[in-house]
Amino acid sequence: MTTTAQQNRRWVLPLVGVLITLFIFYLIFTQVNLGAFAAALRQARYIYAVPALLMLLVGLGARALRWRALLGNRFPLIRAFSIMNIAYMMNALLPFRMGEAARAYLVSRGEGALPIFQTVSSIIVERLLDVLALVVVIGLALASGPLPAEIQTAGVFTTIMSVVGFLVLVLLSRQRALAQQMLAVTFRLLSRFAGQKPTLQEKLSRWLNHFLDGLQPLTDPALLFRAVGYTAVSWILSLWAGYFLLGSFFPDATWSATFLYIAASSLAIAVPAAPGNLGPFELSILLALNASGYGDARDTVIAFALFVHGVYLVINVATGLVGLVSEGISLRQLY
Repeated sequence: MTTTAQQNRRWVLPLVGVLITLFIFYLIFTQVNLGAFAAALRQARYIYAVPALLMLLVGLGARALRWRALLGNRFPLIRAFSIMNIAYMMNALLPFRMGEAARAYLVSRGEGALPIFQTVSSIIVERLLDVLALVVVIGLALASGPLPAEIQTAGVFTTIMSVVGFLVLVLLSRQRALAQQMLAVTFRLLSRFAGQKPTLQEKLSRWLNHFLDGLQPLTDPALLFRAVGYTAVSWILSLWAGYFLLGSFFPDATWSATFLYIAASSLAIAVPAAPGNLGPFELSILLALNASGYGDARDTVIAFALFVHGVYLVINVATGLVGLVSEGISLRQLY
Protein backbone atom coordinates (compact mmCIF):
# COMPACT_ATOMS: atom_id res chain seq x y z
CA MET A 1 0.00 0.00 0.00
CA THR A 2 2.80 2.35 0.94
CA THR A 3 4.68 1.53 -2.25
CA THR A 4 1.56 2.22 -4.34
CA ALA A 5 1.05 5.56 -2.59
CA GLN A 6 4.67 6.52 -3.21
CA GLN A 7 4.36 5.61 -6.90
CA ASN A 8 1.20 7.68 -7.18
CA ARG A 9 2.91 10.69 -5.58
CA ARG A 10 5.82 10.27 -7.99
CA TRP A 11 3.47 10.99 -10.88
CA VAL A 12 1.81 14.04 -9.30
CA LEU A 13 4.42 16.68 -10.24
CA PRO A 14 4.93 15.46 -13.84
CA LEU A 15 1.15 15.36 -14.30
CA VAL A 16 0.81 18.89 -12.91
CA GLY A 17 3.56 20.01 -15.29
CA VAL A 18 1.83 18.49 -18.33
CA LEU A 19 -1.49 20.07 -17.32
CA ILE A 20 0.19 23.48 -16.95
CA THR A 21 1.73 23.10 -20.41
CA LEU A 22 -1.58 22.10 -22.01
CA PHE A 23 -3.43 24.94 -20.28
CA ILE A 24 -0.89 27.55 -21.41
CA PHE A 25 -0.90 26.30 -24.99
CA TYR A 26 -4.70 26.37 -24.94
CA LEU A 27 -4.61 30.02 -23.80
CA ILE A 28 -2.06 30.91 -26.46
CA PHE A 29 -3.48 29.12 -29.49
CA THR A 30 -7.11 30.07 -28.88
CA GLN A 31 -5.95 33.62 -29.64
CA VAL A 32 -3.92 32.77 -32.75
CA ASN A 33 -4.86 33.55 -36.31
CA LEU A 34 -3.41 30.48 -38.00
CA GLY A 35 -3.05 32.26 -41.33
CA ALA A 36 -1.04 35.13 -39.81
CA PHE A 37 0.94 32.62 -37.70
CA ALA A 38 1.92 30.62 -40.81
CA ALA A 39 2.76 33.82 -42.70
CA ALA A 40 5.09 34.91 -39.89
CA LEU A 41 6.94 31.60 -40.10
CA ARG A 42 7.21 31.87 -43.91
CA GLN A 43 8.45 35.46 -43.89
CA ALA A 44 11.03 35.13 -41.12
CA ARG A 45 14.65 35.84 -42.09
CA TYR A 46 16.16 32.57 -40.89
CA ILE A 47 19.62 33.59 -42.08
CA TYR A 48 19.82 35.61 -38.84
CA ALA A 49 19.74 32.33 -36.92
CA VAL A 50 23.16 31.35 -38.31
CA PRO A 51 25.24 33.88 -36.30
CA ALA A 52 22.95 33.23 -33.33
CA LEU A 53 23.73 29.50 -33.43
CA LEU A 54 27.46 30.19 -33.67
CA MET A 55 27.32 32.54 -30.69
CA LEU A 56 25.37 30.01 -28.63
CA LEU A 57 27.96 27.33 -29.43
CA VAL A 58 30.84 29.59 -28.42
CA GLY A 59 28.87 30.49 -25.30
CA LEU A 60 28.70 26.79 -24.42
CA GLY A 61 32.47 26.67 -24.71
CA ALA A 62 32.76 29.58 -22.26
CA ARG A 63 30.43 27.78 -19.86
CA ALA A 64 32.57 24.63 -20.07
CA LEU A 65 35.69 26.70 -19.28
CA ARG A 66 33.86 28.22 -16.32
CA TRP A 67 32.76 24.85 -14.95
CA ARG A 68 36.28 23.46 -15.33
CA ALA A 69 37.60 26.47 -13.39
CA LEU A 70 35.04 25.80 -10.65
CA LEU A 71 36.33 22.22 -10.53
CA GLY A 72 39.77 23.64 -9.81
CA ASN A 73 41.04 23.07 -13.36
CA ARG A 74 41.59 19.43 -12.37
CA PHE A 75 39.22 17.99 -14.97
CA PRO A 76 39.84 17.52 -18.73
CA LEU A 77 38.26 20.35 -20.73
CA ILE A 78 36.90 18.08 -23.48
CA ARG A 79 35.13 15.93 -20.91
CA ALA A 80 33.80 18.99 -19.10
CA PHE A 81 32.34 20.29 -22.40
CA SER A 82 30.83 16.89 -23.31
CA ILE A 83 29.33 16.21 -19.87
CA MET A 84 27.92 19.71 -19.52
CA ASN A 85 26.19 19.39 -22.91
CA ILE A 86 24.77 15.99 -21.93
CA ALA A 87 23.35 17.60 -18.79
CA TYR A 88 21.78 20.46 -20.76
CA MET A 89 20.22 17.98 -23.19
CA MET A 90 18.74 15.93 -20.35
CA ASN A 91 17.39 19.09 -18.69
CA ALA A 92 15.70 19.92 -21.99
CA LEU A 93 14.21 16.46 -22.55
CA LEU A 94 13.47 15.19 -19.02
CA PRO A 95 11.69 16.71 -16.01
CA PHE A 96 13.19 17.65 -12.60
CA ARG A 97 16.48 18.94 -14.13
CA MET A 98 17.83 15.38 -14.11
CA GLY A 99 20.78 16.53 -16.15
CA GLU A 100 22.49 17.92 -13.04
CA ALA A 101 22.37 14.50 -11.36
CA ALA A 102 23.76 12.97 -14.56
CA ARG A 103 26.55 15.55 -14.58
CA ALA A 104 27.62 14.66 -11.04
CA TYR A 105 27.55 10.94 -11.88
CA LEU A 106 29.53 11.25 -15.12
CA VAL A 107 32.28 13.32 -13.48
CA SER A 108 32.73 10.57 -10.87
CA ARG A 109 33.78 8.06 -13.54
CA GLY A 110 36.48 7.88 -16.20
CA GLU A 111 39.46 10.17 -16.75
CA GLY A 112 40.03 12.79 -14.06
CA ALA A 113 37.17 11.44 -11.90
CA LEU A 114 36.10 13.64 -8.98
CA PRO A 115 33.84 12.94 -5.95
CA ILE A 116 30.12 13.48 -6.63
CA PHE A 117 29.63 16.00 -3.82
CA GLN A 118 32.51 18.13 -5.06
CA THR A 119 30.80 18.28 -8.45
CA VAL A 120 27.46 19.14 -6.83
CA SER A 121 28.94 22.14 -5.05
CA SER A 122 30.56 23.38 -8.29
CA ILE A 123 27.17 23.15 -10.02
CA ILE A 124 25.54 25.15 -7.21
CA VAL A 125 28.19 27.90 -7.54
CA GLU A 126 27.70 27.84 -11.32
CA ARG A 127 23.94 28.27 -10.94
CA LEU A 128 24.38 31.15 -8.51
CA LEU A 129 26.72 32.92 -10.95
CA ASP A 130 24.06 32.52 -13.66
CA VAL A 131 21.39 33.90 -11.34
CA LEU A 132 23.56 36.92 -10.54
CA ALA A 133 24.08 37.44 -14.29
CA LEU A 134 20.30 37.22 -14.76
CA VAL A 135 19.88 39.94 -12.14
CA VAL A 136 22.18 42.15 -14.24
CA VAL A 137 20.07 41.43 -17.36
CA ILE A 138 16.91 42.36 -15.44
CA GLY A 139 18.65 45.58 -14.40
CA LEU A 140 19.47 46.30 -18.05
CA ALA A 141 15.85 45.64 -19.00
CA LEU A 142 14.67 47.95 -16.22
CA ALA A 143 17.07 50.66 -17.37
CA SER A 144 15.73 50.32 -20.92
CA GLY A 145 12.06 50.71 -19.99
CA PRO A 146 9.30 49.72 -17.55
CA LEU A 147 9.04 46.06 -16.56
CA PRO A 148 5.85 44.03 -15.97
CA ALA A 149 5.06 43.69 -12.26
CA GLU A 150 5.51 39.89 -12.41
CA ILE A 151 9.08 40.19 -13.67
CA GLN A 152 9.89 42.93 -11.14
CA THR A 153 8.65 40.72 -8.28
CA ALA A 154 10.49 37.64 -9.57
CA GLY A 155 13.63 39.73 -10.07
CA VAL A 156 13.60 41.09 -6.51
CA PHE A 157 13.02 37.61 -5.04
CA THR A 158 15.73 36.08 -7.25
CA THR A 159 18.20 38.80 -6.30
CA ILE A 160 17.66 38.33 -2.56
CA MET A 161 17.86 34.54 -2.72
CA SER A 162 20.96 34.49 -4.94
CA VAL A 163 22.86 37.02 -2.83
CA VAL A 164 21.99 35.17 0.40
CA GLY A 165 22.92 31.82 -1.15
CA PHE A 166 26.20 33.17 -2.49
CA LEU A 167 27.14 34.65 0.90
CA VAL A 168 26.33 31.36 2.66
CA LEU A 169 28.58 29.45 0.24
CA VAL A 170 31.39 31.97 0.71
CA LEU A 171 31.07 31.57 4.49
CA LEU A 172 31.14 27.76 4.24
CA SER A 173 34.14 27.81 1.92
CA ARG A 174 36.14 29.92 4.38
CA GLN A 175 34.95 28.23 7.58
CA ARG A 176 35.38 24.49 7.04
CA ALA A 177 35.80 23.84 10.79
CA LEU A 178 32.55 25.68 11.53
CA ALA A 179 30.73 23.64 8.87
CA GLN A 180 32.00 20.39 10.39
CA GLN A 181 30.96 21.56 13.87
CA MET A 182 27.47 22.38 12.58
CA LEU A 183 27.25 18.89 11.08
CA ALA A 184 28.39 17.29 14.36
CA VAL A 185 25.82 19.25 16.40
CA THR A 186 23.05 18.38 13.93
CA PHE A 187 24.03 14.72 14.00
CA ARG A 188 24.02 14.62 17.81
CA LEU A 189 20.52 16.13 17.90
CA LEU A 190 19.21 13.66 15.33
CA SER A 191 20.88 10.67 17.00
CA ARG A 192 18.80 11.22 20.12
CA PHE A 193 15.68 10.42 18.14
CA ALA A 194 16.90 8.12 15.37
CA GLY A 195 19.85 6.40 17.05
CA GLN A 196 22.25 7.12 14.22
CA LYS A 197 25.51 5.16 14.01
CA PRO A 198 28.96 6.81 14.15
CA THR A 199 29.81 5.34 10.73
CA LEU A 200 27.05 7.46 9.20
CA GLN A 201 28.53 10.57 10.77
CA GLU A 202 31.90 9.68 9.27
CA LYS A 203 30.30 9.31 5.82
CA LEU A 204 28.46 12.62 6.14
CA SER A 205 31.65 14.32 7.28
CA ARG A 206 33.52 12.92 4.27
CA TRP A 207 30.74 14.04 1.90
CA LEU A 208 30.76 17.49 3.47
CA ASN A 209 34.52 17.73 2.91
CA HIS A 210 34.04 16.83 -0.75
CA PHE A 211 31.28 19.44 -1.01
CA LEU A 212 33.53 22.08 0.57
CA ASP A 213 36.34 21.11 -1.81
CA GLY A 214 34.03 22.16 -4.63
CA LEU A 215 33.66 25.59 -3.02
CA GLN A 216 37.39 26.26 -3.02
CA PRO A 217 37.20 28.61 -6.04
CA LEU A 218 35.31 31.02 -3.77
CA THR A 219 38.44 31.32 -1.62
CA ASP A 220 40.74 31.89 -4.61
CA PRO A 221 40.21 35.42 -6.03
CA ALA A 222 42.01 34.64 -9.30
CA LEU A 223 39.98 31.48 -9.93
CA LEU A 224 36.73 33.21 -8.98
CA PHE A 225 37.59 36.13 -11.27
CA ARG A 226 38.04 33.72 -14.19
CA ALA A 227 34.71 32.05 -13.43
CA VAL A 228 32.97 35.43 -13.33
CA GLY A 229 34.70 36.40 -16.59
CA TYR A 230 33.54 33.24 -18.36
CA THR A 231 30.03 33.87 -17.02
CA ALA A 232 30.08 37.38 -18.49
CA VAL A 233 31.30 36.10 -21.87
CA SER A 234 28.63 33.39 -22.06
CA TRP A 235 25.81 35.78 -21.15
CA ILE A 236 27.01 38.51 -23.54
CA LEU A 237 27.03 35.95 -26.35
CA SER A 238 23.54 34.76 -25.31
CA LEU A 239 22.25 38.34 -25.42
CA TRP A 240 23.75 38.92 -28.89
CA ALA A 241 22.26 35.61 -30.07
CA GLY A 242 18.90 36.66 -28.65
CA TYR A 243 19.13 39.98 -30.50
CA PHE A 244 19.83 38.24 -33.83
CA LEU A 245 16.97 35.78 -33.24
CA LEU A 246 14.59 38.66 -32.50
CA GLY A 247 15.76 40.36 -35.68
CA SER A 248 14.85 37.28 -37.71
CA PHE A 249 11.15 37.96 -37.03
CA PHE A 250 11.17 41.70 -36.26
CA PRO A 251 13.24 44.10 -38.41
CA ASP A 252 12.78 46.74 -35.69
CA ALA A 253 14.36 44.56 -32.97
CA THR A 254 15.58 46.51 -29.95
CA TRP A 255 18.01 45.73 -27.15
CA SER A 256 15.40 46.58 -24.50
CA ALA A 257 13.06 43.91 -25.90
CA THR A 258 15.98 41.45 -26.08
CA PHE A 259 16.93 42.04 -22.44
CA LEU A 260 13.32 41.63 -21.34
CA TYR A 261 12.45 38.44 -23.23
CA ILE A 262 15.70 36.71 -22.25
CA ALA A 263 15.21 37.67 -18.60
CA ALA A 264 11.59 36.48 -18.68
CA SER A 265 12.34 33.17 -20.39
CA SER A 266 15.22 32.52 -17.94
CA LEU A 267 12.86 33.03 -15.01
CA ALA A 268 10.22 30.80 -16.64
CA ILE A 269 12.31 27.65 -16.17
CA ALA A 270 11.37 27.70 -12.47
CA VAL A 271 7.73 26.98 -13.40
CA PRO A 272 6.83 23.25 -13.38
CA ALA A 273 5.91 22.10 -16.87
CA ALA A 274 6.34 19.30 -19.34
CA PRO A 275 9.93 18.38 -20.35
CA GLY A 276 11.62 21.19 -22.24
CA ASN A 277 9.57 23.73 -20.24
CA LEU A 278 7.03 23.83 -23.05
CA GLY A 279 4.36 26.41 -22.38
CA PRO A 280 5.86 28.64 -19.68
CA PHE A 281 8.83 29.42 -21.96
CA GLU A 282 6.58 30.56 -24.81
CA LEU A 283 4.22 32.45 -22.50
CA SER A 284 7.10 34.31 -20.86
CA ILE A 285 8.32 35.56 -24.26
CA LEU A 286 4.78 36.51 -25.25
CA LEU A 287 4.31 38.59 -22.09
CA ALA A 288 7.76 40.16 -22.35
CA LEU A 289 7.37 41.24 -25.98
CA ASN A 290 3.84 42.50 -25.33
CA ALA A 291 5.32 44.71 -22.61
CA SER A 292 8.00 45.85 -25.08
CA GLY A 293 5.47 47.18 -27.59
CA TYR A 294 5.07 44.15 -29.86
CA GLY A 295 1.52 43.40 -28.71
CA ASP A 296 -0.04 44.28 -32.08
CA ALA A 297 1.91 41.44 -33.74
CA ARG A 298 0.67 38.67 -31.42
CA ASP A 299 0.74 35.94 -34.08
CA THR A 300 4.31 36.84 -35.05
CA VAL A 301 5.35 36.91 -31.38
CA ILE A 302 3.96 33.41 -30.82
CA ALA A 303 5.71 32.13 -33.95
CA PHE A 304 8.94 33.74 -32.72
CA ALA A 305 8.61 32.18 -29.24
CA LEU A 306 8.21 28.68 -30.72
CA PHE A 307 11.13 29.30 -33.10
CA VAL A 308 13.45 30.44 -30.27
CA HIS A 309 12.52 27.41 -28.18
CA GLY A 310 13.21 25.19 -31.17
CA VAL A 311 16.66 26.75 -31.68
CA TYR A 312 17.61 26.12 -28.06
CA LEU A 313 16.36 22.53 -28.24
CA VAL A 314 18.33 21.87 -31.43
CA ILE A 315 21.52 23.23 -29.87
CA ASN A 316 21.04 21.26 -26.64
CA VAL A 317 20.12 17.97 -28.32
CA ALA A 318 22.83 18.15 -31.01
CA THR A 319 25.67 18.97 -28.60
CA GLY A 320 24.29 16.51 -26.04
CA LEU A 321 24.31 13.65 -28.55
CA VAL A 322 27.90 14.46 -29.49
CA GLY A 323 28.71 14.44 -25.77
CA LEU A 324 27.14 11.00 -25.35
CA VAL A 325 29.28 9.64 -28.17
CA SER A 326 32.38 11.23 -26.64
CA GLU A 327 31.59 9.68 -23.25
CA GLY A 328 30.76 6.30 -24.78
CA ILE A 329 27.37 6.04 -23.08
CA SER A 330 23.79 6.00 -24.35
CA LEU A 331 20.98 8.18 -23.03
CA ARG A 332 19.13 5.00 -22.05
CA GLN A 333 22.08 3.73 -19.98
CA LEU A 334 22.51 7.12 -18.33
CA TYR A 335 18.82 7.38 -17.49
